[in-house]
Amino acid sequence: MDLLRTKPVERTLDADTGLKRELTAFDLVMLGIGAIIGAGIFVLTGISAATHAGPAVVLSFVVAGIACACAALSYAELASSVGGCGSAYGYGYAGLGEFAGWVIGWMLLAEYAIAVAAVAVGWSGYLANGLQTIGMPIPAHLLHGPLDPQSPGLINLPAALLLAFLAVLIASGAKVSARVNMIIVFVKLATILLFIAVALPHVDAANWTPFIPPVETAEDGSTRFGVMGIFAGAAIVFFAYIGFDAVSTSAEETRHPQRDLPIGIIGSLLVCTVLYIAVSGLLTGIVNYRELNVPSPVAHALLRIGENWAAGLISIGAIAGLTTVCLVMYFALTRLLFAICRDGLLPRSLATIHPRTGTPTRIVVLVGIIMIGMSGFVPLDKLAHLVNISTLAAFVVVCAGVIALRRTRADLPRPFKVPLYPFVPLLGIVVCIWLMLNLPWVTWLAFALWMALGLAIYFLYSYSHSELARKT
Repeated sequence: MDLLRTKPVERTLDADTGLKRELTAFDLVMLGIGAIIGAGIFVLTGISAATHAGPAVVLSFVVAGIACACAALSYAELASSVGGCGSAYGYGYAGLGEFAGWVIGWMLLAEYAIAVAAVAVGWSGYLANGLQTIGMPIPAHLLHGPLDPQSPGLINLPAALLLAFLAVLIASGAKVSARVNMIIVFVKLATILLFIAVALPHVDAANWTPFIPPVETAEDGSTRFGVMGIFAGAAIVFFAYIGFDAVSTSAEETRHPQRDLPIGIIGSLLVCTVLYIAVSGLLTGIVNYRELNVPSPVAHALLRIGENWAAGLISIGAIAGLTTVCLVMYFALTRLLFAICRDGLLPRSLATIHPRTGTPTRIVVLVGIIMIGMSGFVPLDKLAHLVNISTLAAFVVVCAGVIALRRTRADLPRPFKVPLYPFVPLLGIVVCIWLMLNLPWVTWLAFALWMALGLAIYFLYSYSHSELARKT
């Protein structure tokens, strides 16, 4: 049994998959921003400032951004040298072997699937709150699934309808999805820029003093604030950056993947980092950081300075943010599953391309049914941490893949190279593993059960049906 057999890189570069190559570098940057900026910018910023870092939450975003940059630079190098591989799954397959590729692909399936369903549920909540404020409440039994322990209902109807709409959109073609994503991203960015413009005149420098609050010790012996509070805050806001990896799943629909994928990955991360730093700095500048441990800290801060109308618009930005996150993650999930099925690790019959739209419609429909079932009927809060651990594991594999391919395929053309090699990928590996070890044990248990199922599928089906097995 050869678990280290690898897919030749040349096969991924030359493959004609039937998907339409329609996406440009600008489309990819917009996809990245759409996936990264969700409701987190309106929530995590305040919580991290109030409970960990104080005004130094700005530095928390810088630290988290540097950690993500290590992974992003590694993604960019692999994308430039191994153009059409289907995200970290394909990079692991080409660099570390089929078994590693399957493991990381299986992790990413959990990441994207749970993220899509969970974000759809969050979107439903924001929509319901918005409609409630204008006197159009949605009945409670249509906002909760039958398995919800808090308030059982029939179905989370808004979440199900959102996913059904996105399924039709994604099945219509990559360019259509990219255009709709671009429009909603502009709405989201306009909301963030509105906050910046409204907040700027109200900044009181006294709120930034002390910039790094002195260490406080709680009754249970735990501490917060101080220099270590910056790093504790970074561990929280790190997950506000998750999403740029979804850009790499569009490799096979990008006109010039080796050139444009690095632009999309790094460009989207850079834009989001600048916005995060600006929002966090202004947020702690207009109100005292201790007031920000509330469900909607940005809206709370705007209400405190008397800008009620702007606070109301924040919910529009949050809904727009969640819509694009859901769209891009759904898109990424279908393309990842397409790559896995095309390689024979799951049934090849699913990887059928529609002749008119150039999309894997069977996979889009199948994934849509599963996601509607998850978001409409199943409580997802216990599984949400699987998104975090799966993402971090994917980052580790990508950073390791850079090192592996530099050693085994030094001959590959690399239009983009990771700077400060091998320090950057090694730092990415260390930071991501450290963050994984700080996740709760329940997350590790769910992760172990999911991986056990994945290993069973690989050894009982995937290994013998793999495209590489057919050629040996």
